[in-house]
This record gives sequence, C-alpha cells and structure tokens, in this order.
Amino acid sequence: MYQKYGKRLLDIIASALALVVLSPLLLWLAWKIKKNLGSPVIFSQIRPGKGNKFFRLYKFRSMTDAKDKNGNLLPDEARMTDFGRKLRASSLDELPELWNILKGDMSIVGPRPQLVRDMVFFTEEEMHRQDVTPGLTGLAQISGRNNIDWKKRFAYDLKYIENINLKEDLRIIWRTIFKVGNQENIATDGMETSEDYGDWLLRQQLIGDIEYRESKKEANELIDNYEEKSS
Repeated sequence: MYQKYGKRLLDIIASALALVVLSPLLLWLAWKIKKNLGSPVIFSQIRPGKGNKFFRLYKFRSMTDAKDKNGNLLPDEARMTDFGRKLRASSLDELPELWNILKGDMSIVGPRPQLVRDMVFFTEEEMHRQDVTPGLTGLAQISGRNNIDWKKRFAYDLKYIENINLKEDLRIIWRTIFKVGNQENIATDGMETSEDYGDWLLRQQLIGDIEYRESKKEANELIDNYEEKSS
C-alpha cells in the first residue's frame, strides 16, 4: 500500500512544502550562483528514470564553463571554484531536484539516477534498480555515498527495492540529514567530484578504451533521440 500510494503522496507533500519554505533560500542561491559562476544558474541533464524512461534532472550549477583553445570543456578540477565546492559540500546544489520529485520524475528516497552512459554498462541484475523511481537520497547514500565501490552502491540499491516501506524511508531521510550536515563523502577520494560508473570501470580495467568510447557514443544517440522526440 505504501509503495503504491503512500510513497508518492509523501513525495508530493514533502517536495511542495519544501519548495515553498525554501523559496527564499532558492532565490538567494540563484543570485549567488549567477554572481559567482554566471548564467544559467540551473544545470540540467538527461537521466534514466523508472523503467528507463528518460527525464531531465535539474541541479544548481557548481562549475564554470571554462574551455580550452579548441572549445572543449576543461576538466572538473579546472572548472571548480571555492564557491562551487562549498555548494556541493552542503548539497545545496541538489535542491532543484525537489521540482523533479514534485513532477514525479524522482522520489525523495530511491536509487540515485545514473548517467545514461552508465546505464549502458548495467548487468541484468543491476538493471532492476530501474524498476523503481530514482531518489534524491537512498540506502547507498547513507552507507558511504560517493566513497564506496560502485558494485556495493548498486547492491545497496537492490537491497532497498526488495522491501520499500515507510519506516525505512524515514530512517534514510533522517540519516541523510546528518550525512549532509557533516558533509561526508561528497566526492570520491582524490577527485574533485564523484567518479562516474563508466570512468570507474575503465580505471578498474573492467572495460577497455574502445568499449568506453562506444558507451559514450551509444548514450549520446539515446539522448539525441529522446530530445528529438521531446522537441
């Protein structure tokens, strides 16, 4: 009953209330981001949701658009500013996802929505994490966030979807508040941001360069098809 009706009701009430209560903070953050990083203040990206249905995820931008002489974006560490680091460390950059929750693209609790090109590498078992609505936070996030092995993260996601209930969701939300307050495991150790699944697979030599490049190509084609149909 909770998974079918109560969870969505909780998402609507909580996200709507949060958007109203936090509206002054959201406006202030938008002003600060425009002042420090420029426009647009919102970063959006296509992500796979429940049933692999694509949606546009919204976040506050935390990096500049600095490019090299060939017009390519510089690495994350070159585009990250002190302001951007503080924004990510506080997790305030995630607040626009409340709109995704209100729309039904996301839930408060659930597996985090991965990149499209990461989904290309999912095993048949890991693909089951797409059986539920992705979340703002989840069991993996309170169990190590960005500093645990990717396979362990997916294992936590699969464990969560085995028994979705109100008590567990409230526990995860409560634990998330403390995790965010302590600013724990925001980025992967030794990196400016969290490491993508595909990059992790390549670094672990679980895939080769050709497979890695092909995944990017396949993901770009999927995204282009989605945007073409949406326009």
